[in-house]
Amino acid sequence: MIEELLRARTNGTLTRIAALVARTGATPNTLTLLGFFGMAVAGVLCAGGSFFFAGLAVAASCAFDALDGALARVTGAGSVFGAFFDSFLDRYAEAAVYAGLIVYYAGTGTAWGVEAAFAAAVGSLMVSYARARAEGLGVECRAGLFARPERIAVVIVGLLTGLVLPALVVLAVATNATAARRLLCVRGATLLSSRPPRSP
Repeated sequence: MIEELLRARTNGTLTRIAALVARTGATPNTLTLLGFFGMAVAGVLCAGGSFFFAGLAVAASCAFDALDGALARVTGAGSVFGAFFDSFLDRYAEAAVYAGLIVYYAGTGTAWGVEAAFAAAVGSLMVSYARARAEGLGVECRAGLFARPERIAVVIVGLLTGLVLPALVVLAVATNATAARRLLCVRGATLLSSRPPRSP
């Protein structure tokens, strides 16, 4: 997955940047909020059809999203609430971009654009929900290809290149396929754990 690859290659750089940010007195939650506001701005830009600048806003917000965890590690300011707050705002942040796209395509009368954006939004939320709910039940669930980093990468590429509709179609299909894959993953894990032991 992109997340593990990026973490392995950028961990040292992020740590160094986070150490500099720590000198400003900023907290991890502050960076989380800045990342969310960046995505909210991107949603407004999407609604107005300014896709390229929306892509830049999404990319910028990703920097804050990557740094909040690194800052928490560097300063020792990590907390259970901070982790929850980050995940909580991540869902709203993604929804803001999709909402902006739905508004744009509804305004231009592009029905299938609205449908693709809505399907992508639902699929994205279900991918994250499936993992969170599974882990709440004690089941590790990271199956499938389209976790948040992959989704954001497709969104950025689509917005910066102007290929927004193709990107939404990819996301609509891939996110819901990933959600279904996680459903099957949890089903398999729970079936194995619920089977009675064989008689000797």
